Amino acid sequence: MSEAPEAKHPGIRPLIIGVAGGSGSGKTTVARAIHDALSVDTAFIDQDAYYVDLAHLELAERQRVNFDHPDSIDTELFVDHLTRLSRGETIEKPTYDFTAHTRAAGKVTIPRRDVVLVDGILLFVEPRVRELFDIKVFVDVADDVRFIRRLERDLAERGRSVAMVIRQYLETVRPMHLEFVEPSKRYADIILPGGGHNRIGVEMVLARVELELRRRRSSRDTVPA
Repeated sequence: MSEAPEAKHPGIRPLIIGVAGGSGSGKTTVARAIHDALSVDTAFIDQDAYYVDLAHLELAERQRVNFDHPDSIDTELFVDHLTRLSRGETIEKPTYDFTAHTRAAGKVTIPRRDVVLVDGILLFVEPRVRELFDIKVFVDVADDVRFIRRLERDLAERGRSVAMVIRQYLETVRPMHLEFVEPSKRYADIILPGGGHNRIGVEMVLARVELELRRRRSSRDTVPA
């Protein structure tokens, strides 16, 4: 793999953007749309990569874990990595095996970037995580649409059966969404209805990001030598 290019504006503190929303809301689609549209070097961090490592448990026990509860996230590592990225440092992001429900062996090197995009359902629940974002976007999509998307994804990508997806949705996904995810919407700076299909909404988010980047560059350029 070739070495990633250096950030274009190394003197500016990276802009950290959080994209949250319920499972199947299209958070990643929105984050990728922002990523692809920006003209600066951008890193992408998925909160799912920071699930607590459950390798010490038997597979049957792992399958019963509530992955939609805040306790399922390795918050200490997640906060540490976001803090280091905000300082312009390099991190080794973990990867996760969703079929085995364990942290995978490989890691992804994330060097300094002008913008760091982070997506996850629980981004705005934990205050220590929430406070690290410069811009907070909540992707708001109807429950039935989110469930259908989750069902299609888990069948195609995560080796689940229809019965497994429905059981998990009813036992943990929906209750945790109502208890944690939906209430965290109040902390968002921008609420984006319809997700990635809301073209105008995505363009408005992009305009806000570009405005913040220009403001930071201007502030740097006007600082006396």
